[in-house]
Amino acid sequence: MKTIDDLKIGESGVISRVGGQGALRLRFLDMGLIPGTKVALQKVAPMGDPIQIQVRGYELTIRREDARQIELREETL
Repeated sequence: MKTIDDLKIGESGVISRVGGQGALRLRFLDMGLIPGTKVALQKVAPMGDPIQIQVRGYELTIRREDARQIELREETL
């Protein structure tokens, strides 16, 4: 399964499943990372971590470790 961490700059996908447990999962959901939401990778920090994504009209910076817990489905045109 593809995750946000697998995206390359400029690529996008639609969230299919939000992983994590307890407070971490709730934090993802509070940030707008919910199934059915489109996300796009905008930037990667010089050392590769963290990454910046666009979700619901705003920019969000998350760690790659966290990005691996959010699964995407292939976006259809």
